[in-house]
Amino acid sequence: MGTYKLQIATGTDLSAGTCDNIFVTLVGTQGKSDKHQLPRHWSNFMAGAVTDFEIIVQDLGELLLVRLSTERYKTFNMDAWYCRYVNVTSPTGHLYQFPVYAWISSSTPVDIPEGKGQILTENINPLLHEQRKAELLKKREVYRWRSCVEGVPQCIDVTDVKDLPPSEQFSFKKKKSFQDASQTTSHEMMADGFLTCMDSWSDLEDIKLVAFIRRTNNSEFVAKMWKEDSFFGYQYLNGNNPTLIKKCLQIPENFPVDDSMVAFSLGTSTSLQNEMKSGNIFLADYKILDGLPANKSVNGKQQYLAAPLCLLWKNPQDQLVPIAIQLSQSPGDNSPIFLPSDGLYDWLLAKMWVRNSETLVHEVVSHILRAHLFAEVFSIATNRQLPMSHPVYKLVIPHSRYTLEINAIARIKLFGPGAFFDQATSLDSIGIGILLKKAMEEATYSSLCHPDDIQARGLETVPNYLYRDDGMKIWAAIESFVSSVVNHYYTSDEMVRGDPELQAWVAEIFTYGFQESKTSGIPSSLETKASLIKYLTMVIFRCSAQHAAIGNSQFDFYSWTPNAPSTMKSPPPTAKGVITTETILTTLPDVNTTALLISNSWALSLEPEDRRRLGNYPDVRFPEEEIQKSTKVFQDNLSEISKYIQKRNESLPITYPYLDPSQIENSTSI
Repeated sequence: MGTYKLQIATGTDLSAGTCDNIFVTLVGTQGKSDKHQLPRHWSNFMAGAVTDFEIIVQDLGELLLVRLSTERYKTFNMDAWYCRYVNVTSPTGHLYQFPVYAWISSSTPVDIPEGKGQILTENINPLLHEQRKAELLKKREVYRWRSCVEGVPQCIDVTDVKDLPPSEQFSFKKKKSFQDASQTTSHEMMADGFLTCMDSWSDLEDIKLVAFIRRTNNSEFVAKMWKEDSFFGYQYLNGNNPTLIKKCLQIPENFPVDDSMVAFSLGTSTSLQNEMKSGNIFLADYKILDGLPANKSVNGKQQYLAAPLCLLWKNPQDQLVPIAIQLSQSPGDNSPIFLPSDGLYDWLLAKMWVRNSETLVHEVVSHILRAHLFAEVFSIATNRQLPMSHPVYKLVIPHSRYTLEINAIARIKLFGPGAFFDQATSLDSIGIGILLKKAMEEATYSSLCHPDDIQARGLETVPNYLYRDDGMKIWAAIESFVSSVVNHYYTSDEMVRGDPELQAWVAEIFTYGFQESKTSGIPSSLETKASLIKYLTMVIFRCSAQHAAIGNSQFDFYSWTPNAPSTMKSPPPTAKGVITTETILTTLPDVNTTALLISNSWALSLEPEDRRRLGNYPDVRFPEEEIQKSTKVFQDNLSEISKYIQKRNESLPITYPYLDPSQIENSTSI
């Protein structure tokens, strides 16, 4: 017989503690202990408690599992308990660490394996093998796939956030701060009467009445500079959606721009062909919006959208400026090509139409699909196919924190029937489904990998592309960290190929997330350590940095509505020379629609409590000293990147803080 010393830590959230009875069983290579009830005391399992216990049992050999269960105390209701970890010191003084970081809410025992990451091989202990199978079977009953829209990544099969697994739900802190953020600006807008006014704006300057209720330095800069061509082009590189523009090597046949049209911009000493050869011409093509049905339910009025083409030029001052805009995919007399040499209002309205299209593509394709929905796929597959002792589970799971709840909320409040998009944008919920499906048909693996995407779009050398530069630094830091973890556990390519749990994880993402699209290049299996490192880097980058790049900037660029109108109330102009100030005002969203857009973007820009910055892992899932050292190196690298970005931003007229690691959350959770 010997004394085993237990240290048990309860979560710090206000709801983490429990009044239930807690039971523990130790399981080792030489047997298991009896089921022990841990001593009751009001402070033993309160939020934040770290409590020591002792149990006397026979020698169990090497400890493999800790079995935890709860039972109702007297007549109290069952009270879920969030356990952070269980540490056990054996009679010989050996420390075993069992990271839990999960809710225990049932008398059904939960087996927690010892903390060192383990890959399923022939040499694994049979008891651990059985534990892994039982764990995954249990999780697959909870994490079920559901098809939301045909041809779009599947989501978790719940219709109410209360039905999510407890570990996926917001903490008390997160829930309260999120609700407060959602209500604050809405109440201000309502008090000022903006949310009830369905009239058009009478003057562009009047928009400041609502736009400046909340403001940032960047949002004020946007309101001041939005008409400037140089700022219009700047946003393609460092605005909300820096992933659309690409180098133009040949003018599209349906965009008949010639040298005479652009001579005003380029001058007569060069030509489009020469500038394309020099790598100075770029294209933004919104053909994905072509043919989509426009919303009819914004204030009961028909709305409109366009599918423009916009040609841009890198001028000698290294500024990206628009030089030609066509507001449809079909050239002709009713679809003129607008130019900077046209009348002031003609050119301004053409740019506003492009910005409307940019807003729609940004929110639906870049934000909803490529950040939120893909992150949800990674989260569900990770829980269904990887046991908690698998090193890839330990590596990925911090980057799915709160993703399932924020997505469940979004499906109800943002892009579901009658939700925000129905109320305030050119696309209703039906149009969103069509757009998501079209975007999935164009999705490629290279577009999900930051370095590959930059190269594929030909933007390796365009100047002042801060999204590219900051993203490359963060990608490299993540890749280095991932490499250290992968190389620690996988000693050969054969181990990657022979890991059935890993391969099942990749296959499930391919099947349920990417609809088995072989033409996309999305892997359905992984053959080498190098391919695994790249894949994991993509997953972590997309859930953290990529979401920050296209999410954290929303208020700055959206709060001045003329810069990013969410909807247009009049059809695209079919002729030049007829546009007036009145045309622009009657095309912009109504007052209440503007207020709703600003209110939403402000709420989503507020920093909710209970955030975890990129590389911050308070849940210590890797007890191995080598991995902890690698984690510290990763954190130090991110800190240096953050210092560099903050120093650089000091000299910029408009800052680019969106990929500052100190501003990036580990997961897609807002």
